[in-house]
Amino acid sequence: MNDHPRIPLAGVIGSPIAHSRSPALHGYWLKQYGIRGHYIPMDVAAEDLETVLRALPKAGFVGCNVTIPHKETVLALADVVSDRAALIGAANTLIFRPDGRIHADNTDGYGFIANLREGAPGWAPAEGPAAVIGAGGAARAIVASLLEVGVPEIRIANRTRARADVLRTEFGARVVVYDWVQAGNMMEDARTVVNTSSLGMEGKAEFRVPLDALDSRAVVTDCVYTPLRTKLLEEAAAMGCTTVDGLGMLLHQAVPGFERWFGHRPEVTAELREAVLSA
Repeated sequence: MNDHPRIPLAGVIGSPIAHSRSPALHGYWLKQYGIRGHYIPMDVAAEDLETVLRALPKAGFVGCNVTIPHKETVLALADVVSDRAALIGAANTLIFRPDGRIHADNTDGYGFIANLREGAPGWAPAEGPAAVIGAGGAARAIVASLLEVGVPEIRIANRTRARADVLRTEFGARVVVYDWVQAGNMMEDARTVVNTSSLGMEGKAEFRVPLDALDSRAVVTDCVYTPLRTKLLEEAAAMGCTTVDGLGMLLHQAVPGFERWFGHRPEVTAELREAVLSA
């Protein structure tokens, strides 16, 4: 007879996934809090996603994170979808219930807002418009969260305007779309500026949006965290803006999932940041 309790397992599913810092992040918390659990990276192809997800609860998994390219696909595979995930159109956090049912949620918006509030304690979202660069999956979560905390107007510019127009249609009149060539103009009097695109990331195209109109009172943040101090953040800081790097969004979005899976609400600390950066 086996009287050993089952060790809870979690992980992150994507393709590719070897670059993910989530295993280092959750591994740090598991060790810090003395929890007998494991968190592993899983490279899963699109055609195998459903088979793998249905098998994981039987193997002792209590949940997992989902990243590119599966964040939209998992909504159709989940048995229960949170209002946030449905609104955003993507999920990044799955909870496996004891009966095997899959609950899908999205904590990206939570992580984004928590990171801004920690990095810029004086940030007042209702004071003025937000300028958002990019209209992909991260932008959807960020737009939803900015609207929720009371930003009066969200200006969006994307290299392919049609994607930004979709956000305008889905999120309503407080979203205003700018042509890509006018992206610099939407910075004027914006109190929150966010790069949700891959521009400026190591190995990607440079960030070339002009910042001449940037207001020194703005809080500027970049979802890119490789490098940690992007060109956008360096230039904004030189202009007197408060800047917040993107690593904190990754750290904070992980908090709700870890709590649901392992039964302990973790803290985001300077030591955690260092551990993840050095992973």
